[in-house]
Amino acid sequence: MAIARGAYEIEVWGTILYIEVASTTIDRAAIDAAIDDVKKFVVEVDNNFSTYKESSSISQLRRGEIEIGQCPQNVQDVWAACLNARYLSDGAFDPWKVEGGFDPSGFVKGWAADKVAEILLQAGCAHIQVNAAGDLTLRGGNLLDGGEVEPWKIGISNPDNTQEVLRIFEIFDGSIATSGHYERGAHITDPYTGLIAIGAKSATVLGPDGGLTDAMATALMVTGDNGAKFFGQPELAEYSAWCIDRHEGTAWGVGPALADEIAAQIS
Repeated sequence: MAIARGAYEIEVWGTILYIEVASTTIDRAAIDAAIDDVKKFVVEVDNNFSTYKESSSISQLRRGEIEIGQCPQNVQDVWAACLNARYLSDGAFDPWKVEGGFDPSGFVKGWAADKVAEILLQAGCAHIQVNAAGDLTLRGGNLLDGGEVEPWKIGISNPDNTQEVLRIFEIFDGSIATSGHYERGAHITDPYTGLIAIGAKSATVLGPDGGLTDAMATALMVTGDNGAKFFGQPELAEYSAWCIDRHEGTAWGVGPALADEIAAQIS
C-alpha cells in the first residue's frame, strides 16, 4: 500500500495554519493540488472576516456600511452560528459585545479549520490534521507508515509552562479548541462586564463542530467552572470540556470524552 503524505504551513489570519495530510488513494501531486484550493479558501476567509482589512465584509459590517443580509453567504452562516453559540453559552460568548461591533474571531478559526478539512476530504485525503492557532480539526486518525491507524494525539500545555504537557486527548474524528493566555496574553473580554475574562486560566473543548468548540472554549475562559452547566444541554451532548481553574490551579472536566475518568473518580 503506497502512502502519500504532505505537511504544509500557510501564513494567514495573522498566524500560521499547519496542515498534515496522508492518503492511500491519491498521490502527493493531488494532495498539493488540494492544498492550492485550501490556500484560495483561506485567503477568501481573510478577505471576508478580517477586522484589520478595511475592505472586508466584517469591517464594513462593523462600520454600519452594510447589513448582514448584504454579506456573502459564509458571513451570514457564521453570524447565525454565533447567535446559536451565544444562546448555548448564556451570553458568555458574545461577539456583538466587542469594541467596534460584531467580531466573530472567536468562532471563525475553528469554523474555517472544518472547511479546510472538507476541501481535503473531497479531494481524497482521508487522514487530516488542521491546526489553526490552537483550533484543530481532525479526520480519519493518524495513518502510520505500516498502514495502521491510530488516533491523533493532541497535547494540552500548562499555561504557566508551555513546555509541560498536562494531558493528551486521543481523537480520530472531531475538533478540539483551547483558549488561554499562552501567546497573546489576556485578550478575551468578559461580555458581562466589559473587562478582561478571569474565569479560567485555560479552557479546552472537544466536539464535532470546530466553530462551536472554539466559541465554547472562549465562553469557559469567561465563566470558569460555572460554565460546566452548559454541557448539560442536549445541543452539547457530544461535547466535552477540560479547564484549568484560574485561582486554585486545579482542573475539572465534563462530557463524554472524560466520562470514564470522571466515573473512576466518583467510584
